[in-house]
Amino acid sequence: MDHLQIDHSPEPIRLFKSDFLEFFSHISPVAVVVVWVPVVCLFLWRAVTASGHRASLGGVAGGVLIGLFSWTLLEYTLHRFVFHFRPRGPRQERLLFLFHGVHHVQPQCKTRLVMPPAVSVPLALIVFGLVYAVFAVGLGLPRWVDPVMAGIIAGYLVYDLTHYATHHLAMRRGVFKSLKRYHLQHHYNTPGRRFGVSSPLWDVVFGTFPRD
Repeated sequence: MDHLQIDHSPEPIRLFKSDFLEFFSHISPVAVVVVWVPVVCLFLWRAVTASGHRASLGGVAGGVLIGLFSWTLLEYTLHRFVFHFRPRGPRQERLLFLFHGVHHVQPQCKTRLVMPPAVSVPLALIVFGLVYAVFAVGLGLPRWVDPVMAGIIAGYLVYDLTHYATHHLAMRRGVFKSLKRYHLQHHYNTPGRRFGVSSPLWDVVFGTFPRD
């Protein structure tokens, strides 16, 4: 993404010739909340009422925390290795531009700061399959699937809303100011580093946190 030129024009770059497809390439953060908050609530309800018995609230909370922590690693992995994958041909370059490159070209475009459902829903299904395989099949702990998924999706919501805020809210104090500065440095100074948005934890762990 290092070679992409930043475009500050107010008119969003058109991605598709089709008006139908172009419409779905724009999304408000409100839509993300409307779509995913009920899903988090559903997983929490299923976790608490698992198998017709009231589950331990401590166990549910533990599963949610595992999910939240897992999301931070997933967020870093997707951003670094998928969204910033170096394309090996024009088709890959076009696909990566649709996924993430357009955001680096127009980082202040309000309607392309959160993940559209066309991307987030298939991703959530894949993640659900992985969580089910690990906890229900691998560990024999099927009751952990729902709270862990609630935590992962809640973490995704925090990530998407934080990402929007870093570009369009003041965030002048404390940790919020630090997150905003950290992410904008990723855009304007070090596009090959600082991949964490909701947390710089995995940048520190994997050496993409600039020492300077």
